[in-house]
Amino acid sequence: MKARDVMTRKVLTVSPETSILEAARIMLQHKISGLPVVDDRRNLIGIVTEGDFLRRSEIGTEHKTPRWLEFLEGPGLLAGEYVHASGRKVGEVMTREPRIVGEDAPLDEVVGLMERHHVKRLPVISGDKLVGIVTRSNLMRAIVAESNKSHAGSFDDAAIKRKLLAELQKHSWAPFALVDVSVKDGVLKYSGCIIDERQRQAMMVAAENIPGVKAIEDELIWVEPVSGMVL
Repeated sequence: MKARDVMTRKVLTVSPETSILEAARIMLQHKISGLPVVDDRRNLIGIVTEGDFLRRSEIGTEHKTPRWLEFLEGPGLLAGEYVHASGRKVGEVMTREPRIVGEDAPLDEVVGLMERHHVKRLPVISGDKLVGIVTRSNLMRAIVAESNKSHAGSFDDAAIKRKLLAELQKHSWAPFALVDVSVKDGVLKYSGCIIDERQRQAMMVAAENIPGVKAIEDELIWVEPVSGMVL
């Protein structure tokens, strides 16, 4: 899946001239934690988020810079902090050059950017134009939608077994040669050996994700690989 498949297309935005108070009201009213900032041509120029309201003069939470750092950094650092804490317009406090993705970005790239840069949303652009936004909620909705699709329809016992074996073969952790799988009336049974208890949970998860599985019977034996003891 790509960003275009999950993104929200009707995106609430603000301009750099929008007041901080208005931006806060929009976020509270619509229960969102960030707003892309665009110019009059809908070119993306920044983003304002809840984080930009943490260090504000109105609530006495301005950043207190240590004296030694003031000396090292000079007046520019203090001036920048003052603007961010006391600015009245979005353009004065927004994050410039925010992290972005294109419409065709695969979702693993989107998630990688979110994790690496600790962000909850990524504007989606085409050229310089804002065309959507991907948030963590979009990803959650995609999970639900795909799950509903994959579990639609009916599956016989043979199909369930084929799907599970195909899934297990993809993963190096799966003790494929040591485990037997049988399915009867939608009830899947594991028998055989595992050499690490964490494999048991992974095997259960693999079965839970196969459409048509009604129940799982666990007859797996944990064998300690060095001593050969059954645990």
